[in-house]
Amino acid sequence: MTWIAPSIERRDLPTAAGEREMLQGWLDFHRDTLLAKCAGLTPDQLAAASNPPSTLTLLGLVRHLTDVERTWFRKRFLGEDIGDHYFTEDNIDADFDDVDPAAAEANVAAFRAEIEACDKAVADRGLDETFATSRGRTLNLRWIYVHMIEEYARHNGHADLLRERIDGVTGD
Repeated sequence: MTWIAPSIERRDLPTAAGEREMLQGWLDFHRDTLLAKCAGLTPDQLAAASNPPSTLTLLGLVRHLTDVERTWFRKRFLGEDIGDHYFTEDNIDADFDDVDPAAAEANVAAFRAEIEACDKAVADRGLDETFATSRGRTLNLRWIYVHMIEEYARHNGHADLLRERIDGVTGD
């Protein structure tokens, strides 16, 4: 039996909440939205590029955002000495370029696990806590949340177009 990307029920957005709850709520909503765009598709559909020679695929977006989550929350903010899931020194676009339908289930599981690890890692950290980037900028955890929300929003727009091209499904 072929694995099919599972359905997901998106969490409700907070409407009147404190800053941390609002930021976490919007980030979770966008994470759920990406998974919802993948729901019901086969590995081959998830790995299908909509407009060759572009390598942009739904599975590539899942892989990309897995590494983006890890990079910002765990590597940059917390300074954890951990590698990437997909990015390589030889190919910084491996998350998009090296998509394998046979790994779709594992890639989605890695995405979910990374989200859980990132949330756990920063749950007790203050939004005002800072870190220095490799470019010498000082950023705080709040900046990461805002950046991640915009990163997902942009890529979820791509996911909308990819999903519509695959099977005609549209929606928010």
